[in-house]
Amino acid sequence: MSLISQSRARRRAPSEPVAEPAARPVARPAPPPPRRGIEYQPAHASLICVAAPALVISPDHGQLRGAGLEGFYRSGTRLLSRCQVRLAGQDPVPVQGRMVDAAQARFLSAARASAASGPDPELTVERLRSAEGKERITVRNGGEDTVRLPLEVRLGTDLGELGAIAIGRPGVELAAAVHGSGLRWTRDHLSATVTARPAPDTSWAAAGVLRWDLELPPGDSRSLDLTVELERSSSPGPSRSRNGGARSGSGARDAAPFTEGMSPAGARTSGLLAHWADAEAEGDDARIQQLFRTSLDDLSALLLRDPATPSEVHLAAGVPWRCALAPAESLRAARMLLPLGTRLAAGTMRTLARRQYTGAGPDRGRIPGPLRHGGPRAAPSCTGIEATLLFPTVLAEAWRWGLPGSDTESLLPAAERCLEWMRAAAGDAGYVPDPAPDGPYRCEVQAHAHRAAMLGAGLLDAHGRDGGAALREWAGELRRRFAEDFWREDRAGGRPVLLLAGGEVLESTLCAASVDLLDTGLAGGGEHAPGLLDKVRTEQLARLLGGPSLDSGWGLRSLGSGEPGYNPFGHRGGAVRVRETATAIAGLAAAGYEKEASSLLRGLVDAAEAFGRRLPEMYAAEQRTEGSAPIPHPAACRPAAVAAAGAVQALTALAGIRPDVPAGTVSVRALPSAPLGEVRLSGLRVAEQPFAVRISRLGMAMVEEAADSLQLRC
Repeated sequence: MSLISQSRARRRAPSEPVAEPAARPVARPAPPPPRRGIEYQPAHASLICVAAPALVISPDHGQLRGAGLEGFYRSGTRLLSRCQVRLAGQDPVPVQGRMVDAAQARFLSAARASAASGPDPELTVERLRSAEGKERITVRNGGEDTVRLPLEVRLGTDLGELGAIAIGRPGVELAAAVHGSGLRWTRDHLSATVTARPAPDTSWAAAGVLRWDLELPPGDSRSLDLTVELERSSSPGPSRSRNGGARSGSGARDAAPFTEGMSPAGARTSGLLAHWADAEAEGDDARIQQLFRTSLDDLSALLLRDPATPSEVHLAAGVPWRCALAPAESLRAARMLLPLGTRLAAGTMRTLARRQYTGAGPDRGRIPGPLRHGGPRAAPSCTGIEATLLFPTVLAEAWRWGLPGSDTESLLPAAERCLEWMRAAAGDAGYVPDPAPDGPYRCEVQAHAHRAAMLGAGLLDAHGRDGGAALREWAGELRRRFAEDFWREDRAGGRPVLLLAGGEVLESTLCAASVDLLDTGLAGGGEHAPGLLDKVRTEQLARLLGGPSLDSGWGLRSLGSGEPGYNPFGHRGGAVRVRETATAIAGLAAAGYEKEASSLLRGLVDAAEAFGRRLPEMYAAEQRTEGSAPIPHPAACRPAAVAAAGAVQALTALAGIRPDVPAGTVSVRALPSAPLGEVRLSGLRVAEQPFAVRISRLGMAMVEEAADSLQLRC
């Protein structure tokens, strides 16, 4: 029976992050019992379009049936969970689904109009879906006869909260009502509307169905447009948790609501996006250009405006799980992107400075942030502490890259408060505790603190502020203590200690968290600040990072493959996290360990190609073998700010750009091995002016464009 005859026979209605740290955490907490009724919904195989604060999650066939996380979202609310296209009562056959860019996806399906046409489908259905709440459906007739048939779009929603849906607790689908040339659903203070153009037949609106009778001559096509919108009444909104989460009707916390007040169209036409549009990476390896452009496209889609100051932007941590400002991730990503300009870093720092504790008490100067799971063998860590220690570092480096003096001066008081909190928190122990005042003490936290002290001291001295000498003295004492307490000697040359508590070593496993010991930061004169490790131990750390236990061939494992508790899917127990791999590439390159840096860089670029050049924040750490591919992690954000920014950081690390704009100089120190062949980076920003550099196949760097005020320093 043909689709046309079937349609005549069917002329009837169609059928969770936690809040602030507790006072005294247990160093080795017992694993919590499994929570009943919670089933986390995977998104690794989905096509995710983002235009913050909106997103749409689709299966590759394009039909939204309300399964799992599928649907259109805005500000953490699912506006549409079902959007199914049917021709004459049948679903067309899916052919292809692909991303067009970070905000759009295209789906193609086909259908036969009659059995007489043989195996060839005459009809194609193209769906162009946008995160901003728009979908265009186009039906084309490629046959030789005129086709007459009904097209139905079945729509529905639960107006559920993303956090509840993510753990398998969607709401009940709501009844639809006619609204203009479309449908409307309402729950409490929220309403979602779908407007259709041209106007449909709404006779079956009660069943959530819009219908059009199509007549398509040979070679003709017909398009219709759907627009999905969110409306809020003046009624009070849902209660918000301390960390910004919304509580759904089921009582589950929305762990990742979008920050409201963001205008996607405004963000896409901002000066920041104009600068990013000019940035390019190209060379012998064609994948470089594609990875660089895709990463910038993802980052553009993750931009949010702070409702308090709409002129300032920052990055959401990632989609779909952490769709809001995350203090550590947002600030870290901004730091990675300093080669593209300082505007994002400035906006992120100002946003966090407004949230900084400024009153009296032990928290004065700390930036608030939720706890982060520390893996199976450690207590949670506090993202707010990491952000507090990152803040002075990012400000000092942004100043070196050319942050205007007025911006630097306005942010200095917040940086000073961060440094004051750091020294007060360290107290007599000399180490910065995380997450509570009595510890434990983490290796990477001490690296953050030492870098903040060294770079902060230079920043204070340059701006005539007191405290620089005291910070250097404190950093020197930290280096001395660290050398005694945070290194375990063994026959293989030793390794860093990861965790101390009560004067005892709690954790000395081999893991990628130690990469922060290599990340020393930009100091004056185009040099890097001294780190916590001496030359011998730095060389040993580089050897460990390049060894088979940590280097999976696709990037660094978060835990060595031979360590107790290793799990290729463990987000801190083995899985490759792009942020750590990118930090290792930059740190190893700056320290002169090009062999290890080159190996990790090639592995990361290969992994990106396997993921369609959109790197997830993490993926399974299965060892790379001939013909294998990296395995997705079902709980990874994709896109993610630190992953996309990490790709940019890893590629720009090839050039080794070291600016000192206050001194009027810039230097470039390319990797001599040129692991990706000839590479040209253009549209970068130093001193807020365009900067371009070319790395030859021999590893020689040549600056092609720079601000007139800068001198090249050898």
